[in-house]
Amino acid sequence: MMKVLTGALVALGLSSGAALAAPKDPSGTWLTEDGRARIRVEKCPSRADRICGYAVWLKTPNDDKGQPRVDFKNADAKKRGRPSLGHQLIMGLKANADNRYEGQIYNADDGKLYDVSIWTEEPGELNIRGCLMGFLCGSQTWTRVSDTVPGQLTGPTGAPNGPRADAEWAAAPKPAPAAAAAKPAAPAAAPKP
Repeated sequence: MMKVLTGALVALGLSSGAALAAPKDPSGTWLTEDGRARIRVEKCPSRADRICGYAVWLKTPNDDKGQPRVDFKNADAKKRGRPSLGHQLIMGLKANADNRYEGQIYNADDGKLYDVSIWTEEPGELNIRGCLMGFLCGSQTWTRVSDTVPGQLTGPTGAPNGPRADAEWAAAPKPAPAAAAAKPAAPAAAPKP
């Protein structure tokens, strides 16, 4: 009897595990809750199992001097001069057990990375929940947009008039170097008589 019960529980566990679905694909262009940006969410160029996102439109693309905004608050000094329009802010989120995508999101307003989870429940809405240090959390709902507005980047990621992936997400991962082919050993010199 115990074997039958154990077998039934294992079968039930396997069938319920198989029934778990992947999170809904959040790909598309989304207007942030405050209306200040449009974010294009898509599979990462280098990892199709991950989700990346890029600022493809900014309500205020120029600074007070009329120059294109740059990411001057970035903790990485090499990224402080990059244009704000087109930069990557969703960093390779991966699916989790809660049918959401999780990972990190970059906030150009303060130059910090936040832990984030994103998911869709309604067709036209993307739910965003971000946390700093695990307990300072906030949520937003972004709205799907299908139109194009003046100043919006419409090209593919990495192409002209398209957003730019950060270096670690731009190219396909390089394969591990193959083991060096063993060189045949040189024949031993024959002993001299």
